[in-house]
Amino acid sequence: MTDDANGLYAAVAAGVLAAEEDFADLLRSVVEVARAIFGARASSILLFDEESDELVFAAVAGDGEQTLVGRRMPSDTGIAGWVLSSMTPLVLEDVASDPRFARDVAEKTGFVPSGMMAAPLLADEQALGVLQVLDRPKRSRFSLQEMELLGLFANQAAIALGLLNSTRRARAALDGAGDVAVVGRLAASLTRLEGPRRAAGLALLAQLELLLRER
Repeated sequence: MTDDANGLYAAVAAGVLAAEEDFADLLRSVVEVARAIFGARASSILLFDEESDELVFAAVAGDGEQTLVGRRMPSDTGIAGWVLSSMTPLVLEDVASDPRFARDVAEKTGFVPSGMMAAPLLADEQALGVLQVLDRPKRSRFSLQEMELLGLFANQAAIALGLLNSTRRARAALDGAGDVAVVGRLAASLTRLEGPRRAAGLALLAQLELLLRER
């Protein structure tokens, strides 16, 4: 592999690592702020693992934050599973009365909520996960503004996840021997170009490297 190709690969690898760390920090911030804003007992984000068809706790604030991160469950489980598959937000003041509620799963987490707000993380008409806010204070009437605010939190997490997935795909492409060879040939071919075509090719590689470093 040429030095240019090595540099591009290193930039992608660094971009993936930085993106993973930034994404984890952002998810923690989302659930912490959501819990504080709504005055809730807990808040969590579950991400959809398409390969295993599971929902994975990616960030938790409040009850369960020390034990739940990384725990998995089938993607069609409970209210979170319904929100994921239907791509529809939901508010329940009494989850125990709803047939979609999976009490056995909640009991295993050590926290059985009485009320729940949940919104899907959507990107390009696909559900990437679910944001939950559990046991917010009882109010006489649910506010539409509350659901809009929950949607803003979910949208922030979905945008970040979309960017992270793009960076992961770039790394996966370079991890394949054939793809690395292609990148190597591309970088090598740039040295044989002249004039505006060479400048355009170098600018493309420079912009890709800059983008990945910024993530």
